[in-house]
Amino acid sequence: MVALIIRRALQLVFLLLGISFLVFSSMYIAPGDPASIIGGPTATAEDIAAIESNLGLDRPFLVQYANYLANAVQGDFGYSYQTAQPVADAIAVRFPNTLKLAIASMIVAVIIGIITGLVSALKQNSLLDVSATTFALAGISIPNFWLGALLILVFAVNLQWLPVGGMTNPFYTVAGIKELILPAITLGTGSAAMIARMTRSSMLEVIRADYVRTARAKGVKERDVIWIHTLKNAMIPIITVIGLNFGFLLGGTIITEKVFAINGVGRLMIDAIAARDFPMVQGSVLLVATLFVLVNLIVDIIYTYIDPRIKYD
Repeated sequence: MVALIIRRALQLVFLLLGISFLVFSSMYIAPGDPASIIGGPTATAEDIAAIESNLGLDRPFLVQYANYLANAVQGDFGYSYQTAQPVADAIAVRFPNTLKLAIASMIVAVIIGIITGLVSALKQNSLLDVSATTFALAGISIPNFWLGALLILVFAVNLQWLPVGGMTNPFYTVAGIKELILPAITLGTGSAAMIARMTRSSMLEVIRADYVRTARAKGVKERDVIWIHTLKNAMIPIITVIGLNFGFLLGGTIITEKVFAINGVGRLMIDAIAARDFPMVQGSVLLVATLFVLVNLIVDIIYTYIDPRIKYD
């Protein structure tokens, strides 16, 4: 396990190096000039040249990238072109909202997905199975922005049960929980559908195994057969989907944060892209990439606790 963690740490270094180069390159060749955006419509050519010189944008591409890497290694990801605020400070303020939203969405997805998939597998070819399959298809197909707007219209505007948007209260308060409900459902529905499909297929494969048939023949209670002998042995692919989806949720909150006016990293990233705020985009993408790799490492570690037969040489 220690060797696995060391290998993944080394892989993380090279992965982040490649991602930083791709993001830096894509922002460099993207249309639009950040100096012109910063200077505004009244800026003269001299003003724009002075801004480019001050930001180092007049230097060759490789020189700019080398300077960025040298500073990033020291924890300095630069300053925002828009606000002149340190990138690390801006992300640190927004990241807790993104993390709360991703965790709440994952909780919704796991609860709904596993229960739906379990019921669907145990009641195969029944009306419940058809309904669960239809839910999974709808959950994957419905766009987040449409579902979010629909939930706001029904539960916030018409029924006035929940707030329209924002995330300003602590998550452990009643007001904070109410703020999380609609965006968590919006963001977690697609993941719940994927988890439900994987749970159903994995359960159907395991439930026909010889050891499950033997457990029933020995008179083990059906509840124990399902929860101990079947679901536990079906969890490996389910956990894989959960881990991948949690990584995607951390980086896929952009639309949901926009719809619900949540000041998170996703919203910060899309605003930075529109403003050609290179340092902010690069810092946000590197954060998401790092978290994605760490989540997958945690999933690999969990494998060994669920199935002792799995060894990492």
